[in-house]
Amino acid sequence: MDFEPSAAAADYTNRMREFLEEKVLPAEPAYEAWRAERRGTPQEWDLPPVVEELKAQARSRGLWNLFLPSVSGLSNLDYAPVAEVSGWSPVIAPEAINCQAPDTGNMETLHLFATPRQKAQWLEPLLVGEIRSAFAMTEPDVASSDATNVRTTIRREGDEYVISGKKWWISGAADARCKIVIVMGKTDPDAPTHRQQSMVLVPRDTPGLEIKRHLPTFGYQDQHGHSELEFHDVRVPVENLLGEEGSGFAIAQARLGPGRIHHCMRLIGMAERAIDLMVRRARERVAFGRPLAGQGVVREQIAQSRIEIEQARLLVLKTAWLIDNAGARRAATEIAAIKAVCPRMACDVIDRAIQIHGGAGMSDDVPLAYFYVWARALRLADGPDEVHLRTVARQELGRH
Repeated sequence: MDFEPSAAAADYTNRMREFLEEKVLPAEPAYEAWRAERRGTPQEWDLPPVVEELKAQARSRGLWNLFLPSVSGLSNLDYAPVAEVSGWSPVIAPEAINCQAPDTGNMETLHLFATPRQKAQWLEPLLVGEIRSAFAMTEPDVASSDATNVRTTIRREGDEYVISGKKWWISGAADARCKIVIVMGKTDPDAPTHRQQSMVLVPRDTPGLEIKRHLPTFGYQDQHGHSELEFHDVRVPVENLLGEEGSGFAIAQARLGPGRIHHCMRLIGMAERAIDLMVRRARERVAFGRPLAGQGVVREQIAQSRIEIEQARLLVLKTAWLIDNAGARRAATEIAAIKAVCPRMACDVIDRAIQIHGGAGMSDDVPLAYFYVWARALRLADGPDEVHLRTVARQELGRH
């Protein structure tokens, strides 16, 4: 395995680093101030104008849709360091380059499974950044770590599918730019377990689709929102079926694999910014007559953080290489492993950075508190740790 960056990867990574330092990081205060003025109002989920400005600048720099190999020409291994850099500002940077979840996973899904008409209607506007999207699989009344549990029903009536059920933690649904929702539900409860589910495309403004509430994450409300949805006999044309009936579970697995590795790439970037802030604080802050960096316990925290970041990065690069060379199915064990490893690693590194910052680490003066919320949530999003550990254990036991 050769992890030496290709010329293209090195070029894009350098350009992404320049964009981050010159444009994205300086835009963070304006982004936060704009949102703070609207917090608690119906305008809380409006997009700060600075993001559209950043998107235009990113496109002019050729930093656009880099996550999709068929569009960008970059392999997963090439994209890894670019995504890592975007993780330094995980809310703004990925969207600025049109590489933010859930749109990335939805674009990959549409690219793989949509009909030409569906691609023209939904994929093309997503690729140019005109709209956003949501993916509705998780439900409040069942253990959604097992996707076969979904209770939402999708029944055919003539030339229409009728959708009934509840979904929650549907990222992006609060944003007015969200125009399409990919919904997973059961079309045939009597079919074999993994052939009962299907996916349909539901425009967000379809009658019967109700947004019940927007869920905070550890007290934070993201700009794009995480929403609870109810489907009250929502009707869409049969042409809105994604793939074929009974293929919903397989499509979900195809979608979640690349999405998980992208999250892990960005988590490494978040951890890198956390250790950068940790080291700066340790060098500048004086306690008991010397800088914190002179304290043995602080040095140990810095060293442990660096070791854990490097270990996680190497596993992510191996996984990206495997996906490129053998396909996501052959890399299933490694995808599960990094999804368990990276959020835990990031939580640990960010927690140490908070500790070294003292009270400041809990404030909004530095991004560490929100970074911790983001990283901790990713121990649940796209499957909880336990599901991924189960996958790794099953593969390991099978080899014996």
